[in-house]
Amino acid sequence: MRAIILAAGRGLRLLLPEDKQLPKCLLRFDGMSLLERHLHMLRGAGVEEVVLALGFRHELIEAELDRLAWQPRPEIVLNRRFELGSVLTLHAVADAMTRGGDILLMDADVLYDERIMDTLVAGRSPVNRLLIDCDFEDGEEPVKICLRDGVPIELRKQLSADIEYDTIGESVGFFRFTQAAARRLAALVAGYVASGRAQMPHEEAVRELLLERTQLVEVADVTGAPWIEIDYAEDLLRATKEVLPQLQVLALR
Repeated sequence: MRAIILAAGRGLRLLLPEDKQLPKCLLRFDGMSLLERHLHMLRGAGVEEVVLALGFRHELIEAELDRLAWQPRPEIVLNRRFELGSVLTLHAVADAMTRGGDILLMDADVLYDERIMDTLVAGRSPVNRLLIDCDFEDGEEPVKICLRDGVPIELRKQLSADIEYDTIGESVGFFRFTQAAARRLAALVAGYVASGRAQMPHEEAVRELLLERTQLVEVADVTGAPWIEIDYAEDLLRATKEVLPQLQVLALR
């Protein structure tokens, strides 16, 4: 199993001064960067093959890897046009997506409990899986997953008024794909880039894969496990004041 971590963006919505802007995976909590936390979580789950899709100030992330002396060292793939959108970042790691085996596709800017990782990797390969948290604050920002009879029928921030579902929750931003699904997703992403839609969020390509119904996708409920995606300054504050203390308590048990 191979983990692909998307860590190319600038994180402008954090509203940090320009001289303090850094890749969000380098945000530190309890003395540990999000990147280091990802690597420890993956190692604990038995995932040693890690690919980092980088862009903005990638040299800082490489310096963090040097500091950690992490082995095996994650593979680095650069998207030098990272400002265009995350579809292009996903396209940059097409080789890692299509070289065989299950993949984990993960946003880098998430602080999370190990139960999230355990749920993502549980069971034997091959399997397609997405994670849903049904205890979420509705609004324009969360990427929502809508289910009908347990089947995902939508994955988007903005939902159409006429959509009919029986379950709704927030996507954690972590996905697991089989070899066949990963190759199909890579083909969809290539189509986005070729048709001038490289500026789209990569979730749009994932959504298209889901709606094709050619791949059986499991939906795993992680409601109750603490986690947060860090996009805004208020997310950073909440991560420090609310989520991190829960992780610290869990780690002591």
